[in-house]
Amino acid sequence: MPIMNHGRAGLTLVLASLPVLACGSPGAPAATPASSAAGPPAIAKAGSFASDVAWLGKYGKIVVLEAPAERGKVAVAPGWQGRVMTSAFDEAAPGLGFVHRSFIEAGKTGTPFDNYGGEDRFWLGPEGGQFGLYFPKGKPFAFAEWQTPHEMQEGAWPVTRESGSAITLAKRVTVDNWTGTRFVVDVEREISVLSGAAVAASLAVKPEGLAKVRIVAYQTRNRITNAGEAAWKPETGLLSIWILGMFNPAPDMHVLVPFEKEGAGEIVNDRYFGKVPADRLSVRLDKGFLDFVCDGKHRSKIGLGPARARSVLGSYSRHEKLLTLVKLAAPPRGRYVNSMWEQQKDPYGGDAINSYNDGPTEPGKPALGGFYEIESSSPAAELAKGASLEHVHATFHFTGEEPALDAIARAVLGIALSDVAR
Repeated sequence: MPIMNHGRAGLTLVLASLPVLACGSPGAPAATPASSAAGPPAIAKAGSFASDVAWLGKYGKIVVLEAPAERGKVAVAPGWQGRVMTSAFDEAAPGLGFVHRSFIEAGKTGTPFDNYGGEDRFWLGPEGGQFGLYFPKGKPFAFAEWQTPHEMQEGAWPVTRESGSAITLAKRVTVDNWTGTRFVVDVEREISVLSGAAVAASLAVKPEGLAKVRIVAYQTRNRITNAGEAAWKPETGLLSIWILGMFNPAPDMHVLVPFEKEGAGEIVNDRYFGKVPADRLSVRLDKGFLDFVCDGKHRSKIGLGPARARSVLGSYSRHEKLLTLVKLAAPPRGRYVNSMWEQQKDPYGGDAINSYNDGPTEPGKPALGGFYEIESSSPAAELAKGASLEHVHATFHFTGEEPALDAIARAVLGIALSDVAR
């Protein structure tokens, strides 16, 4: 999540209604219909992916991508900047992305943060600091002045290609940083569903290791091009691609972040909203991972710089029998923009990966929607005119019994699920 949060933007066209059988826990099988007699189409049951898609379709076009063999579904909203709104193991299963229904129903746009939700959205960084994009020129780095760049959250992004399993969108955006540097950026964003074979190859796990779980997975390939007349230079500010995934919290949801034990510098930055309490962030030095509680009850954020971050992280809930993994195409390397809300001594000493847990913004105030986030950023983009940078962020959801999920977590994260706090 950003260092602050809120959300929404417009859509059109309603997706055809989807047949639905049942919903329940993420891995629950579809229920058997009570009767095989002919009749009207089944109504999408509340809480299912199909019901989410039908409801979202009232507010604009929703494109559903499919992985037929695995039955996975991914819902994309071109009208909300091509964000992945939610995904599921099949149309009858619960959606896995956070959908902010109350904000969408309110019909607002142009707020400090138009929070529609969505488990993969495109932003540009940095957020704060002298090269930040989320504060007007010269204004203090305070919540009252915070504003998401309008083109990051308002208006539809045109679709340039579409198939049953992939969609590409493109948009030219213009943003100004705090010091007044203007950037003209061509953005291309391709979202594609991953088959079981592609999942096995991407995560370097044996296909038979996936046989005991259900899967839905997709990746977003995000490219930015300097469409302005001048080169982007460190002394006037650089941009990064920033991908943020919003998910539904649970009382026992833990974000799991393996780190480089021999890396330089601090292991984790937990100063975004004040130090994270010890009962919410455990640094497992012996095991080489962080355990961050993401129950949507306490506003907090963590980040790891490129010397400590790895190309994978994830989350796990025992109760939900749900393991989510996020993987970057390449290990974090180089300089990263700094999003802290302050005049920065090191504007390129920022984080490569982040996680945010929602909660009240201050005592007596509401939370920003109730969700948690897993985020990744590209290195800082020092681009000549016409040059490009690409960032690939893949999301994998698995559901099943703990031994099968544990085998995947050990293979990909190097973390035994028995070591996750209960």
